[in-house]
Amino acid sequence: MRRSNDYSLKEAIQEFLNTYRLEGKLEERKVIESWGSVMGKMVSNHTTDIYIRNKKLYVKVDSAALRSELSYAREKIRDVLNKEVNSEVITDVIIR
Repeated sequence: MRRSNDYSLKEAIQEFLNTYRLEGKLEERKVIESWGSVMGKMVSNHTTDIYIRNKKLYVKVDSAALRSELSYAREKIRDVLNKEVNSEVITDVIIR
């Protein structure tokens, strides 16, 4: 028999994340961590900075040609990254 204060580890962690409203930050971190695997090694190597602010993913790259190519694929990048974490974490991608 399970007492009312017994939780599985998964339930306890989920309750902690919900209580302190950390779920969104965790999902943002997952998006940033998945950048390299989703975009590939070449893009990852040319990425100098990446962060999320107000549901916008900001990516700084050191190649003008790559910046141009990524700018054309912003919507696809957004969709792929959101699909990777199974949540709509980002609404726009800003390439700098």
